[in-house]
Amino acid sequence: MNSYLRRAMSTAVIGALGVTTLAACGDSGSGSDSKTVTVVSHDSFQVSKGVWKEFTEQTGYKVKVVRGADAGAAVNQAILSKGNPQGDVFFGVDNTLLSRALDKGVFAPYRAKDLDTVPSALQLDAAKHRVTPVDTGDICVNYDRKFFADKKLAPPNTFDDLIKPQYKNLLVTENAATSSPGLAFLLGTVGTYGADGWQDYWKKLKDNGVEVVDGWEQAYNDRFSGSGGGSGKGDKPLVVSYASSPPAEVVGVEPQPKEGPTGVATGTCFRQIEFAGLLDGAKNTKGGKALLDFMLSKTFQEDVPVSMYVNPVRQDAKLPEVFTKYGAQITKPATVAPKEITENREQWIKSWTSLVVR
Repeated sequence: MNSYLRRAMSTAVIGALGVTTLAACGDSGSGSDSKTVTVVSHDSFQVSKGVWKEFTEQTGYKVKVVRGADAGAAVNQAILSKGNPQGDVFFGVDNTLLSRALDKGVFAPYRAKDLDTVPSALQLDAAKHRVTPVDTGDICVNYDRKFFADKKLAPPNTFDDLIKPQYKNLLVTENAATSSPGLAFLLGTVGTYGADGWQDYWKKLKDNGVEVVDGWEQAYNDRFSGSGGGSGKGDKPLVVSYASSPPAEVVGVEPQPKEGPTGVATGTCFRQIEFAGLLDGAKNTKGGKALLDFMLSKTFQEDVPVSMYVNPVRQDAKLPEVFTKYGAQITKPATVAPKEITENREQWIKSWTSLVVR
């Protein structure tokens, strides 16, 4: 299973304060070993072996990775172990969870080298530098090209399109209470229609036949007609997934098609920004800082797309051809301020559940 699928199948109950058992992977050694840097992360964190080797050659530090289940649980564990962390660096807190971690004092300030190569819009803690942006990913509606070509129907492109009669009963999405893509899609509608308008939009979407399932795997692999290179077993030609899903569909396919079997409705996207930070109380702060510097290096940044199917934050990092040829460029994603998400997330999920699921 490639890292994109591992990442997408990680369906977190984002609002719940849960505890996860973390498993150690990678090089042996403890976090107290001055020659070892321990990274705590979610189970979708993947880095090519050659990249870690280069870090060791450059700095003398070996890397130990401690993975939890999903992003939400890993962040909660970091909060619970504040001051006595299980590692030196945490990777994987995104903008839907960022304010919670910052408010709890999980991270120590550090301004990573090469931060000036990262757009200021992605530096959400620019005043204090407690976290460093590492990658971005967009949650968007994907569509089955063959279905729409056969029906001679233009695929939708915006949130407004999804409530039009011609797209009735065509969309499947994930539950916002049990799935990170589902929550991101909900936040996309909040960012588009505002705190006062998103509920009315969802009423219309429900009236237009949107189907809700528990998680990404069920939505994409079971209900979507365009998965598996266009051989999906579902009957829904629209699904909430990732802007990187089309490139993932053609990786390893020979000969390479002129066009992927799926496309992206670029006006339905919500941008997730993923951060790393030096854990407060880390035993190897020097090694942790070196690793944060390395995460913004070209070596690490150009590995991010092929190892985790997300976009680098460094502006001069080169994307692999599969991304540039088959991926979608999302220029105007919906966003919601992390503080606003923290203050309203639970109530939004509760209202969404009452409105859409019950």
